[in-house]
Amino acid sequence: MPASAETARAVQRHRQRIEDLISAMTVEEKAGQLNLLADPFRWMPTAVNPLDGTGDPARVTAMIREGKVGSLFNGIGAEAGRRIQQVAMEESRLKIPLLFAADVIHGLSTIFPVPLAEAAAFDTQLAYRTARAAAVETAASAVHQTYAPMVDVARDQRWGRNVEGAGEDVLLNNLLAAARVRGFQGEKGLDDRDAVLATAKHMAAYSAAVGGVEYNTTDMSEQTLRGVFLPPFKAAVDAGCLSIMSAFNDLNGVPASGSRKLLTDILRGEWGFEGFVVSDYTSEQELIAHGFAEDGRDAARLAFNAGVDVSMVSGLYLEHLPSLVASGEVSMARLDEAVRRLLHTKAALGLFDDPYRGTDVAREKAVVGSRDHIALSREAGRKSVVLLKNDNGLLPLNKSQKIALIGPFADDVDNVWGPWTIWGAPERRVSLEAGFRAAMSDPQALTVARGSGVESALDGGIDEAVRAAANADVIVLAIGESQKMSGEAQSRTEIVVPAPQMALVDAMAALNKPMVILLRNGRALALERNVKNAQAVVVTWFLGEQMGHAVADVIFGEHGPSARLPISFPHKSGQQPYSYDHKNTGRPANPDLPVEEYKARYRETTNTALYPFGFGLTYGEVVYGPVEMASDQLPWNGTLDVAVTVTNRGAHPAEELVQLYIHDRVASLTQPGRLLKDFKRVSLRPGQSQTVRFTLNPRQLGFIGEDGAYRIEPGLFDLWLAPHAQGGSAAQFRLIGPA
Repeated sequence: MPASAETARAVQRHRQRIEDLISAMTVEEKAGQLNLLADPFRWMPTAVNPLDGTGDPARVTAMIREGKVGSLFNGIGAEAGRRIQQVAMEESRLKIPLLFAADVIHGLSTIFPVPLAEAAAFDTQLAYRTARAAAVETAASAVHQTYAPMVDVARDQRWGRNVEGAGEDVLLNNLLAAARVRGFQGEKGLDDRDAVLATAKHMAAYSAAVGGVEYNTTDMSEQTLRGVFLPPFKAAVDAGCLSIMSAFNDLNGVPASGSRKLLTDILRGEWGFEGFVVSDYTSEQELIAHGFAEDGRDAARLAFNAGVDVSMVSGLYLEHLPSLVASGEVSMARLDEAVRRLLHTKAALGLFDDPYRGTDVAREKAVVGSRDHIALSREAGRKSVVLLKNDNGLLPLNKSQKIALIGPFADDVDNVWGPWTIWGAPERRVSLEAGFRAAMSDPQALTVARGSGVESALDGGIDEAVRAAANADVIVLAIGESQKMSGEAQSRTEIVVPAPQMALVDAMAALNKPMVILLRNGRALALERNVKNAQAVVVTWFLGEQMGHAVADVIFGEHGPSARLPISFPHKSGQQPYSYDHKNTGRPANPDLPVEEYKARYRETTNTALYPFGFGLTYGEVVYGPVEMASDQLPWNGTLDVAVTVTNRGAHPAEELVQLYIHDRVASLTQPGRLLKDFKRVSLRPGQSQTVRFTLNPRQLGFIGEDGAYRIEPGLFDLWLAPHAQGGSAAQFRLIGPA
């Protein structure tokens, strides 16, 4: 039975019980159910969020007894979870179970690649599997809800939280949002012991912050909102997600956490969402700083009436909802509605049947950090590595070569997890050095030197690096960003490799040895000088605890590179915001001309990417044939079959990701130059050819019209079957209108 049906059955079983509880609750107890606090008993993530002011365990224990807390977050542990739940179930008047939540973004104990890295795999099944593994560990640790997936579309690489999402393309975001929701929640119903409630965040347009500045304002057309930033949320809801987190930003002058349009009219009225909305950390309180609310009471009124059901940390609902209901500024019906949504979700999670789910210490020990999960972390890591450049077939490296591993991340373990890692096991972190030595025929043939800090020079560091590289056959430079340079509140004005590392790269390049760049990054970077000019460039992101082994698997050819960029790497840092699906404008620039006046471009570069969305090399050499089309017409109620034959002319096997893009030539609203509509992966042995087939239908060709509705218009379309967003074999077809 589908998970949604199981969930509905669990809710139905307790429907009358929930109504009886609501009837028995005081207004203060109702407000208490909607009060979400940091877990002071099991709290760890002070590096992520500070413990809030209510974080005295004795005080919170008393509040639970009095029915003033409905949920706790960012505490884990089966044994302590049972003790906390016992307070609610044995000492409170109504005995309503607590809901435990946590920021499990890319793994609980077993840490997987950051979501942006995993998006590079273009593999929905992989995303499902890592979310499933994370859910198993999370559920066994007395946690019922995760604040993931983040489904904000990444259009400005200066914004730090791109690392938590699926990149710049809408289709890829939609697919991975749904896959991750299904992975977290499982296929057996939310009351299954291995399920956790997913929370799609942050609704909405949070990633469109002006200038890429964290928490900044957003301003956009209805077409952009509905065509780019809302679809992944709809995909999450359609996949069964029962929790949505509201955003910090304002949108067209209205803070998202105070937007009835977003959180009620669209989310519930148009999409039929039946779960609950939770504020982000004090986002409802921040309506005051926005200048949208007069004080805390006003902020609580505005956020609650807009559709935010649960208040995170601020305590404003607990403090003000009773008086707001008494004055009539908030209706009792609205209060009951919010409580009902939360209780229905608790019922769906099976908490009324088993409030102590996830508190089995033996099961927690058995599944957390299991061998299967660790192996999956390594698999996901190697499937996320993107090869950008490989001149003269420098890679894969020979395991018998003398290698100098240089750079601030050469032997580093502090930056393998990536941001938003709270409960990982430090002893399982694998450095590049450890991964390389384990893979090489003679581990002593590897010399290692940091040469530089991440953002500062090391005294004598470059000289040490030169000595380490003196006898090497090849230099491997591990450079880029630390995990503290990506994530929340880590916006950057220049998305480049920091200057001290650039000096190290220049010194290594001066040795005139073959050089491989391993980039560690949580966003697209503008590659400069000797970084860009190195013979081989590899994007390794933050791959989780097995990073060293995963990178070595690819670098030494045990597994060929198969990932593709989910974000565009610009020519220059100033090319932001940028995405492959930008519009042509009335004066489109010719990317083949270095200088072109009065066109849509910067003086310093063309309006293209250095490495575009979808780009990634293999160790093979894949060649595309012409587009094969069954017809040059797509009937209004029909389909169109298209295909391309791809051939591996190289000496190594290859996994090719064939991508289908379209462009609507003439429409009532101007359209992007390209839009991804489908992709398929194919494995090719050396010398092998395969024909990759797609079927297009008219529904894939529409767009959001001026009225905010989806529309499809007949006319001429360009089509590409391509290895990335700036290449491929082209053809045209015409969508024939209805008779």
